[in-house]
Amino acid sequence: MPTNFYMFFVAAAIPLAIGAVYYHPMVVGNAWMKTNGFTAAQLQKGNMAVIFGLSYIFSVLTAVMLSAVVIHQGGVFGTIGTAALEAGSPEQADFAQMMAKYGNNFRTFGHGALHGFGVALLFALPIIGINALFERRGWKYILIHFGYWAITLTLMGGLLCQTLKYASPS
Repeated sequence: MPTNFYMFFVAAAIPLAIGAVYYHPMVVGNAWMKTNGFTAAQLQKGNMAVIFGLSYIFSVLTAVMLSAVVIHQGGVFGTIGTAALEAGSPEQADFAQMMAKYGNNFRTFGHGALHGFGVALLFALPIIGINALFERRGWKYILIHFGYWAITLTLMGGLLCQTLKYASPS
């Protein structure tokens, strides 16, 4: 667990902020409403507290998952296992040595953004596409939502990769 775990909650605000801009009628909001057959009046009927509250909770979960993708050093701990937490163990010494040498590698906004976009392309796009196919939606629907997730996951990945900090297990 990162020592600044609150960054998960900061990153979880990104989908809401991007959504407010991206789905605005002056950006792609009108195309999104037309593709879904929505009217502005229909959208006003939703319980916005529930919609935004649950969206934020889902975004926190997304941030936690995304951190495992954009921060490679977690794989080292996963390989060594909990023995790295045992004081004085050879595994802890190996882990500490590895992290001292490589712990800051690839911990930049750009690197996290690259992986965030990769998650959008290789994970979000197929899920959106599969749902769209079964819902009989077209490519416009798929591309609108993929654009949102590409921007969102790119920014979340960059932020998490650059800002999450972990304490040494020793």
